[in-house]
Amino acid sequence: MRVGLLSEGGYPYAAGEGGEWCDRLVRGLGQHDFELYALSRTARQEDSGWYALPGNVRRVRAAPLWGGPAPGSSGRAYGAYGRDQRRRFTAHFGDLAAAITLPGDQAYRFADGLGGLADLAREEGGLAAALRSELALRALETACRAPGAHPAAYGTRVTDLLVVSGLIERALRPLSLDWYGTADGDRGLAAVDLCHATSAGSAALPGLLAKRFFGTPLLVTEYEIGLREYYLSSAPADLSPSVRTLLSAFHRRLTALIYSEAAVITAGDGQGRRWQERCGADRSRLRTVHPGMDASLYEAVGEGDESAAPHTDGPPTLVWVGGGTEPHLWEALATLRASEPELRLRVVGVPPDTDTTPEGVSFGPACGPEDYAAGSVVLLSGAVDGFPAALAEAMFCARATVSPDVGAVREVIGGTGLIVPPRDPAALAAACLALLCDPERRARLGAAARARALELFTVEQNVAGFGAIYLEVLSRAPVHLGHPDPSVPFSHAAAPLSATSRTASPTWAGRR
Repeated sequence: MRVGLLSEGGYPYAAGEGGEWCDRLVRGLGQHDFELYALSRTARQEDSGWYALPGNVRRVRAAPLWGGPAPGSSGRAYGAYGRDQRRRFTAHFGDLAAAITLPGDQAYRFADGLGGLADLAREEGGLAAALRSELALRALETACRAPGAHPAAYGTRVTDLLVVSGLIERALRPLSLDWYGTADGDRGLAAVDLCHATSAGSAALPGLLAKRFFGTPLLVTEYEIGLREYYLSSAPADLSPSVRTLLSAFHRRLTALIYSEAAVITAGDGQGRRWQERCGADRSRLRTVHPGMDASLYEAVGEGDESAAPHTDGPPTLVWVGGGTEPHLWEALATLRASEPELRLRVVGVPPDTDTTPEGVSFGPACGPEDYAAGSVVLLSGAVDGFPAALAEAMFCARATVSPDVGAVREVIGGTGLIVPPRDPAALAAACLALLCDPERRARLGAAARARALELFTVEQNVAGFGAIYLEVLSRAPVHLGHPDPSVPFSHAAAPLSATSRTASPTWAGRR
């Protein structure tokens, strides 16, 4: 199998997001060939270099999402377009602009506009110049002033429109890349059997085009839900409310289109899946593939005798992972000290902005196996976004844990740790004290936690999960590459027979 791995701000760049799990995936699936299609976010990231790539990486194509368009990807200047090209661009970009300013179900309009722009970009060798042209600004302005447009759009100024058009051009820059087959015989994404995007958004856009042009199935993985992160960050603070409104609508429409066209969408936990469903993903296409961790790093601690751990020879020690800025931590510690005066607390994170540190409390910038080994009980911070990796590390180290009931905590620990209400110092102190006073219970929970971690959260499980999904996607969506050879048995894939296939509405691949 030949897989096109699509990334934005990540693998194969060394200073990127998600590079480690991508590298393990590529190495773990050594029976498959990979082609990497990477979008960089900054010049510094490009200067950081690449991971040492394994032999099954057959090629790497890279392009920037920062600065100006890559040489040769701008296409002709908009003024050099003929009448037909001008008409087509105006209509397609107008549809896209209307879809991000009008409320209601505008998904079809966004899909038609983006698909038309993709076709035009392929014919003209790029659209960067057109997307930054005066007519694009006029189309945006017309959409913002149209009856029924979002109220915040009415306040757009010319400077706002320039910012929006520039950021949309960057997000749509994959439309203008030469990754989809060229006249010199470079087939690009036409030669892959499956596109695997490591995030939604611009990273998955080449996969959308590969599906449109060649029928290639698309798999989307999000260990951080991009649209959720965009909402929480509220976009750059220096942007006006009108710009933030238009960009939020654009990213929402793009994400929804990617979700609707992906054969399978994966998240790292149930919380991520719920966010994806809330952002428009079909529940039937969602899968959970937990992040994989290197279990060998924690083997010496996890397989050791808990009763012989260093903390049994001294005062009981709590390891608090995630920072020490939560006020309820100190309230719980004061309650615990009343029953266990010799209690020690190690906080993994940044010390609070204060001149005094409570007695028996130490801070550390990172948490390794030796830190977990020194702890009688491991506590997780109250703020948990995404998969709680620190909690899984403690489980690999066979440590009993106390965690707030937030995020994916309950899903990760199952019944192998204690869960307390968030921001409840009394419950937190009671749970810690119960474990501190019962070494046998701590040992039982720690052993069960390690067994669960070894079953669900290893690199091997992660790689095997994606390998199975690759086969599932290909088995349900065979790809037609060119004209099949009639002399080869079964070179024609069987036509779909289900009623759903016969009555389905035209897909993204069919809107050409």
